[in-house]
Amino acid sequence: MLNERDRRIIDAPNFASVATLMPDGSPQASTIWIDRDGDDVLFNTAEGRVKTDNIRRDGRVAISVFDHQDPYEQVVLRGTVVDVTTEGADEHIDLLAKKYTGADRYPWRDPGEQRVIVRVRPDHVSG
Repeated sequence: MLNERDRRIIDAPNFASVATLMPDGSPQASTIWIDRDGDDVLFNTAEGRVKTDNIRRDGRVAISVFDHQDPYEQVVLRGTVVDVTTEGADEHIDLLAKKYTGADRYPWRDPGEQRVIVRVRPDHVSG
C-alpha cells in the first residue's frame, strides 16, 4: 500500500502526528517518532499514556508525517492498530532515539516505565 515516496518520508527522521479516539469519540493527537516494517507503520509509547489507552479501546488511528526537507511532501494514512507488544519495545525506542537524535539510548526513559510497540496497518494512504 505504501509507495516508494511514502517509504522514503517514513524512513527519514521526520516527526509524525498520530490521532486516536477518546472515549467520547473526540480526537486526541500526539507527536511521535515512527518506524516502518514493510507497509506497517510502527511507533513506540508507554503504558498509561492517553494514546495507549485509546488504542487499546479503539484501534482506529490516523497518522500524518511530512518531510522536514520539503513540508509540502507528506504521507497521511488511516489505519488500524493490529498489535501492541512489549516484546522488543525497549530496544525499539533506542533505535528510534538513534534515528531521531543520534543518541544510542532513549534519554527520557522514566524509571519503571513499560514501553510498547504499536503496529498500524494502513487502510488508506494519501500524499
